[in-house]
Amino acid sequence: MSRLVQISILPQQQEDHNYIFELALEKSKFRKSQIQDWRIRKRSIDARNEPVKLMLQVELWKIGENRVKISPFVPKNVASAKEIAIIGAGPAGLYAALRAIEGGLKPIIFERGKDVRSRRRDLAKINKEQTVNPESNYCFGEGGAGTYSDGKLYTRSKKRGNVLKAMEWFVHFGADPDILVDAHPHIGTNKLPKIITAMREAIIEAGGEVHFDSKFTDLQIENNQIKAIQINDENWLSFDEVILATGHSARDIFYLLHKKGIKIEAKAFALGVRIEHQQSLIDSIQYYGDNDNPYLPPASYSLVEQVDGLGVYSFCMCPGGIIAPCATNQEEVVTNGWSPSKRNNPYSNSGIVVSIEPADLPNFSPDNPFVCLDFQKEVERACWEAAGKTQRVPAQRMIDFVEKRVSNDFPKTSYQPGIVSVDLNEVLPPLIAKRLRKAFIAFGKKMKGYYTNDAVLHAPESRTSSPVSIPRDPVSLEHIHIKGLYPCGEGAGYAGGIISAAIDGINCVDAILKKVITERIS
Repeated sequence: MSRLVQISILPQQQEDHNYIFELALEKSKFRKSQIQDWRIRKRSIDARNEPVKLMLQVELWKIGENRVKISPFVPKNVASAKEIAIIGAGPAGLYAALRAIEGGLKPIIFERGKDVRSRRRDLAKINKEQTVNPESNYCFGEGGAGTYSDGKLYTRSKKRGNVLKAMEWFVHFGADPDILVDAHPHIGTNKLPKIITAMREAIIEAGGEVHFDSKFTDLQIENNQIKAIQINDENWLSFDEVILATGHSARDIFYLLHKKGIKIEAKAFALGVRIEHQQSLIDSIQYYGDNDNPYLPPASYSLVEQVDGLGVYSFCMCPGGIIAPCATNQEEVVTNGWSPSKRNNPYSNSGIVVSIEPADLPNFSPDNPFVCLDFQKEVERACWEAAGKTQRVPAQRMIDFVEKRVSNDFPKTSYQPGIVSVDLNEVLPPLIAKRLRKAFIAFGKKMKGYYTNDAVLHAPESRTSSPVSIPRDPVSLEHIHIKGLYPCGEGAGYAGGIISAAIDGINCVDAILKKVITERIS
């Protein structure tokens, strides 16, 4: 059995493998002659004190101990196997399909949007022509919102399932093995499309199917069992196992389920703004002025504050990143952030959002599953109107916002469609604006220099998670009332990022496999 030891080094020592090995040996109390193999298992930055250090978890194998290699993805030929339908080709849907192939089921994916290559043209139209294709955008299309929304791969929830398996599959399909080591792994929007394409090709090669421009529009239920699904308002296809992995922005799915009498529920979410600083400023703050150190990556931050009973926190922080337009309909604006693999843009951006429970909202009713969704839509439309009814967004310098004055000018922004000077206090609901004002002052005390009028707020950051959940049985993972329907991933309320969504896709297929085996035995 291997031995794990924790050591700390200076950033400039990270390439000195002999030094790292000797330090780990000293900590382990082993002799060099006893060790057969070793590796760095985890790596993180400790910037709590000066100087900044790297924290390493080193794994050592003694003579006679075997180092376990990465578990490869081992597909089966499923061309003639039992078919399951997967609605959505985001991380939950793709990983569900891969697990189905591994388990001997034939996945058939129906994705409303386009493949990653074709999708790029629609993204360009949003940025350059400010035209939103409601079926192909930053949220809809192959790979889901994650493909063009940064590619962060860390999750705080280790209880959801096998995190390592999900990460190893990313490496199998082309990701840098460093994602298995870094505490906050990140692939980068520029590299994700190639990896997503490799996954799709593997699904098809094994006998699975992937259909683009194929929107799920209806379902047929008999005796509380799903029987068929409709695609593009035309074709009815028979399935008795359907994984619903449609993502947090597929509002039409929530309306469809509600219309069919299938239970859905209002769910807590968060809403606020996306703030942009110069990356050099964040580096200087986090690295105590050592921001030109070539051995340190662009710095990130994590902030949280309780304000008037609600949490305000940073979300999806993107070092060296870009703010992107993520609306899914023409008459709304939405911001999100992403970074390329090198995180080498001059800007730092992060969502700063307020936690919202359904009961916090003025129109709350326990019987209304759309209370949070309606609030989200109202804010997105109000921002669209305030900025001139294009894909430009309303914006304000940070201190101007806190002091309630309109900004006269702006530094350059990474948001390509452009920004419009607006007093966000008059656009955002008081529930949000009041808490953001207090939080920014508090954040400035936690990070000296963060509270600056050189920082610009872009509104809104509203798609942090689904404002609706689709309840399911905790054991079978089927909808609590509908057999064979598996609510899955972020859109159903069971994930909060790429990895947790991928794991939930795997878990749903595991539940189907268990059910199939049980039925065969009986």
